[in-house]
Amino acid sequence: MTNKADVLQQLKGRDMLTLLDYTSEEIECLLDYAVQLKGKLKAGEKVTILDGKTLGMIFEKSSTRTRISFEVGMTQLGGNGMYMNANDLQIGRGETVHDTGKVMSEFLDGIMIRANSHAMVEELAEHATIPVINGLTDVYHPCQAMADLLTLKEVKGELKGLKLAYIGDGNNVAHSLMAAGAHMGMHVIVASPEGYEFDGAIAERVKALASQNGGSFTMTNDPVEAATEADALYADVWTSMGQEEEAAQRLKDFEGYQINDALAAHAKDDYMFLHCLPAHREEEVSASVIDGPNSYVFQQAGNRLHAQKAVLAALLG
Repeated sequence: MTNKADVLQQLKGRDMLTLLDYTSEEIECLLDYAVQLKGKLKAGEKVTILDGKTLGMIFEKSSTRTRISFEVGMTQLGGNGMYMNANDLQIGRGETVHDTGKVMSEFLDGIMIRANSHAMVEELAEHATIPVINGLTDVYHPCQAMADLLTLKEVKGELKGLKLAYIGDGNNVAHSLMAAGAHMGMHVIVASPEGYEFDGAIAERVKALASQNGGSFTMTNDPVEAATEADALYADVWTSMGQEEEAAQRLKDFEGYQINDALAAHAKDDYMFLHCLPAHREEEVSASVIDGPNSYVFQQAGNRLHAQKAVLAALLG
């Protein structure tokens, strides 16, 4: 068996653009490291593995959880997080991604970017000589999925064999959640209305990955099928940033996909409700569910800090 410390050491200098670029063993080691770092923080033990390191944080989209968790994470690890609005950088005024990656590599120890285009982030990572971490793009949200796994692990213990039902838009959160569950040998099922399904090419990779790990991946248009005997129910907003003009149509198209008491009754009695936040109560989820006893959304949000600290420490440390 490979030593977990050796696995983490091998991650130094890597990018994290999608969990599909990582092995299941690497994901598991990062989760264990997150548990360890969270425990040390609660015990009052300082871990300053990133002393003297600086993370540049580029934001093309506004953020609450991503900015705070990365900035606090760097501080707790002994380093610094530098906030940069894309509109204030030359990259927002025509400087090439190539030049931006090269220049930032001269100043920084890592880059976290929350961007509109995944292709642009891939280009940035190609030309930067320091680790690039995807804080959200139009295709993937890997750091959110790491926090999701950490929360499931804390509550359920063993991840392998759990049924995880994502009900809603087949978006970036869904893509990363699918990959995360497949890595852990979970039975992932995604229920989306027609026309809002996930990316087919990603689905094929997820299916193969799930099969390798003893899990499964299923797509359906039926939210009841997805929720039935589920260990966890997961929702995201129906209208993401940049889709505001589609809001009225989306409300019609997603009718019947709200996770409410009636739908949750099909899940196991001890099901977990998860949501990446921000949430729109009485749209994708009822207040009775998100504010009920089966909801773990704030523990999940808090785990963004601990999961990302593990990623930062491994990639930059």
